[in-house]
Amino acid sequence: MRASDKAYRTLRSEIIDWQLPPGTVLGEVEQSTRLGVSRTPLREALARLTADGLVATQAGRGLVVTDVSTDNIRELFEVRRALEEQAARLAAERGDPAVFDALEREFVAVPALLESEDPARHDYYDLVARLDDAIDDAVANPYLVTALRNLRTHLVRIRRLARDDKDRLREAAREHLTIVRAIAAGDSELAAHATHIHLHRALEHLLAAHTAPTAMTTGPTERTAS
Repeated sequence: MRASDKAYRTLRSEIIDWQLPPGTVLGEVEQSTRLGVSRTPLREALARLTADGLVATQAGRGLVVTDVSTDNIRELFEVRRALEEQAARLAAERGDPAVFDALEREFVAVPALLESEDPARHDYYDLVARLDDAIDDAVANPYLVTALRNLRTHLVRIRRLARDDKDRLREAAREHLTIVRAIAAGDSELAAHATHIHLHRALEHLLAAHTAPTAMTTGPTERTAS
């Protein structure tokens, strides 16, 4: 793996997982030393992160991890609704029902899974990711899939604000089950409508979590990554 790719993947993962929270300064000297790469590949990695919208230049501070604001969340969901509702519709029209029948059986078992400890709940997140992959394969539209995958980079990041809420996870699992069943049945409008409801509820929950007193700090900080 090229040094720039290694630096990019590491920094991207750390930003998405909130190991590098919003406002973290990404100084070239500190990061090149920490990641064990020279400054040229680091600059390439930072340029890619800037293009992803995960890093931006801030006056007087240099490159910093971008903020996550209420406006950001609303804007992402505006795009998400347009893309995911259409993807669900196309998956119902074009997908292999057997693939979604198999996923349905797994989603039926999710409530019991979510009563388990954290390692088991990670299996649920993996299942949702496999549903995303199945929908991507079914839509057979590389432009739509590319747009969805770029969007998911930011969605994974903001989900960290509330992903440990068991009640919301159970609700989301039921909503995903409805979506899967609609796609398996080939009902494109129901699939799109079920996706719309799921996204509406997800947005409401994220906004509530973001504004709660215990929400992660998302304003600028003077912290630097080390």
